[in-house]
Amino acid sequence: MAKLLLKEIVDCFALEVLNADTNLDSLVGVSDINRPGLVLAGYLQYFDGERIQVIGRTEISFLESLEKELANERWQALINLTFPCLIITRNMELPDEWIKIATERQLPILRTHLPTTRFMAQLTDYLEQKLAPSVTIHAVLVDVHGIGTLIIGESGVGKSESALELIRRGHRLVADDAVDVIRSGEDILIGSAPEVLRHVMEVRGLGILNIKALFGIGAIRPRQKIQLVIRLEEWKQDRYYDRLGIDEEQHEILGVGLPCKTIPVRPGRNLSNIIEVAAMNYRLKNLGYDAAEQFIEKQRKYCLTDHQD
Repeated sequence: MAKLLLKEIVDCFALEVLNADTNLDSLVGVSDINRPGLVLAGYLQYFDGERIQVIGRTEISFLESLEKELANERWQALINLTFPCLIITRNMELPDEWIKIATERQLPILRTHLPTTRFMAQLTDYLEQKLAPSVTIHAVLVDVHGIGTLIIGESGVGKSESALELIRRGHRLVADDAVDVIRSGEDILIGSAPEVLRHVMEVRGLGILNIKALFGIGAIRPRQKIQLVIRLEEWKQDRYYDRLGIDEEQHEILGVGLPCKTIPVRPGRNLSNIIEVAAMNYRLKNLGYDAAEQFIEKQRKYCLTDHQD
């Protein structure tokens, strides 16, 4: 599980540290954020100590409405809990004695000028991106008619050559040779190229090609949702290959199953054409039309009619 140093968040959002002597080297491991209104109201059960806590005008106004002794008691109850940090929004002020209590507990108190809702949205997006499960795989990722198509297979099988032909036909390269994949949400995979490999391809016999320089900015894109996997493999005489398109093969990445088509490679087959049509057919299926099912249904009706005759 990915972890993020608290000081990275402080630097990214230019947060003000109200207790300078505190430790900013603690780790944040979840993207969820909490507003501790229930804790300040006295309800301490089911508190998630892994979440960053954010308070704004509502929480501070509530504390100010309480008698001083009770307000101090509720603040002490919050600070006694274990969590990464407390962030104050809208540049709201806190009593010095409250900051002192937090400092004694080595709890970082941070502050931003942003409104609470806007800050929490930005922080959540940032944490989800930084803490998302990720992996780097040996593959090529191309945007084919808007479909993120991941081409996998053994080295030398023709992945880069097929992608190069797709680019010449107007499609866009995302990554060649190595694809950084992150899981965004429950079942969304986003692919991009490592910084050192961005915009370039390696083609045996030609070497390193800069796709952006050769074909222009329209031939690349920085990242793409992965929706379809194409597996290229050398033709095996004794293996059965799907001829109707009804086999639902899956390829799993980071726990997410993606539709996968295995394409056998042999002389005379135009792989780029096949990959392009596979992406178009995937999009057509998502629109509700399945050519294989239509064919089988027609064949069934024909057989029934012929049998009745």
